[in-house]
Amino acid sequence: MSRDRSPRKSSGPRRPRGLGRSALTAASVTVLSVTASGCVVVHGEREVLPGATKSEAARALRDFTAAYNKANGANDPSLDADRVTGALGDIDGAKLKAGGRNQPGGNPSYVPLKLTDTEFTIPRKAGWPRWFVTDSKANKGRAEDRWLMVFTRSDADEVWQVSYLTISSAEEIPAFKKNADGWAEPVTANAADLAVAPGKLPQQYATYLKDGGSTFADGAHTTKWRADRAKSAARPGLAQQYIDEPLTSGDYAPVGLRTADGGALVFFTTRHYQKQTAAQGVPINISNADVEALMTGDPKQSLTLESVSNQAVLDPPKSASDQRIKFLSRIQGLTAAKGE
Repeated sequence: MSRDRSPRKSSGPRRPRGLGRSALTAASVTVLSVTASGCVVVHGEREVLPGATKSEAARALRDFTAAYNKANGANDPSLDADRVTGALGDIDGAKLKAGGRNQPGGNPSYVPLKLTDTEFTIPRKAGWPRWFVTDSKANKGRAEDRWLMVFTRSDADEVWQVSYLTISSAEEIPAFKKNADGWAEPVTANAADLAVAPGKLPQQYATYLKDGGSTFADGAHTTKWRADRAKSAARPGLAQQYIDEPLTSGDYAPVGLRTADGGALVFFTTRHYQKQTAAQGVPINISNADVEALMTGDPKQSLTLESVSNQAVLDPPKSASDQRIKFLSRIQGLTAAKGE
């Protein structure tokens, strides 16, 4: 199968993280103006530039993988804290924190992550943050799966960090719109030619989980998740409450790439709370080691689970006959637990 998915015709939270320092310096001096006083002013931040060179992107991927493997092998979140941020930073950090408490000596069964056959999709944009997407085959999961990661940084003095991770089958990943030089096109948060503007997707999803509706296509992360919640809420003696919140600033801000069909692949983040309140005399059973490891307080009457979820969705153009948002993938991780 060809790895080139582009058309043949060219076509909070922590701060987000583009160009290497030397490359940025070279690029920034291309746009100069002279003030009335005769001073030269640099306007490189206004220039539309690729988010990174391909060699810089490849190096960022290697650095991330090395740090990720060290952290997961040792169950130590400090070992990759400077390489993850946003949704992935929250999910990965909590997972390693729990792992460190359950296996303080490290994880002897951990198999190091290996990423191969990587395709780099790098958008051209002005200003910061700059970002790019990698699409790789991994030595984990199903053979047909691909790992998509969003690398981001807010200025040239920061290292590249991964803010979003998506795992999806290769056949579901769309072709991206690219120019004659192979650079991709980002979508703006307020893009009006899409079914839903990317900046509104976090709130739309939180609203959908509470009230339902037709914004999102049926599937595991929409209709089925709502049905599962309704079923758990009906358990006798144990009341269930759900609160869903959009995360939209800093490294949690939605980012997206134009696809060849006129739509967009958009990554966005939400936070979720599930509170269980037991009736008098009904115990709250905790059988999950990660919940226990992240627990604060004593769950005598209630238990609140907090999690962060990062989504990758296909946002169709307004010209499409089907205007529903389709999920490509969703990764959710427990980040905190509180007993009362």
